[in-house]
Amino acid sequence: MKRIGIFSDTHGCWDERFAIHFNDCDEIWHAGDIGDYTIVERLQEVAPAVRAVSGNIDHGMVKRKCKELEIFQIEGVKVLLTHIGGYPGKWAKGMKMLLKEEGINLMVDGHSHILKVMFDKELNLLHINSGAAGTSGWHRVRTLIKLTIDGSDMRDCEVIELAPGKF
Repeated sequence: MKRIGIFSDTHGCWDERFAIHFNDCDEIWHAGDIGDYTIVERLQEVAPAVRAVSGNIDHGMVKRKCKELEIFQIEGVKVLLTHIGGYPGKWAKGMKMLLKEEGINLMVDGHSHILKVMFDKELNLLHINSGAAGTSGWHRVRTLIKLTIDGSDMRDCEVIELAPGKF
């Protein structure tokens, strides 16, 4: 069983609440637009494992160290982590085919700054976009997600809202 912390679109913003909320996680996944590689380094102090992909605003060290797309297995779940992927019914170009071909069970992305947790019945997969955790962008609420993966079971999906100035 693994507890996963998921977020995206920090745009270089570090908030100590990331460490507080993710301190019980086995892994933290950042779905792009990291903004500054020190975000990844700080996450590595919080959880035993960190997976991060680059987004459309990323450059420099983030681009050198983080791929645009990661496919991996955790417990009994095959995961695709990327920044721009779309969502069920409106997948980004080529994404639906890739999800089918790879047999993905969980697709995690960012980019839109819109929190979405949706099940795609056609592809039989869970899609998670954690919204945005940083302060740059048009979103009004900053969000994080925690999820438990136990074998092939994905459960206990928790949305955490980061209210301005509150812990």
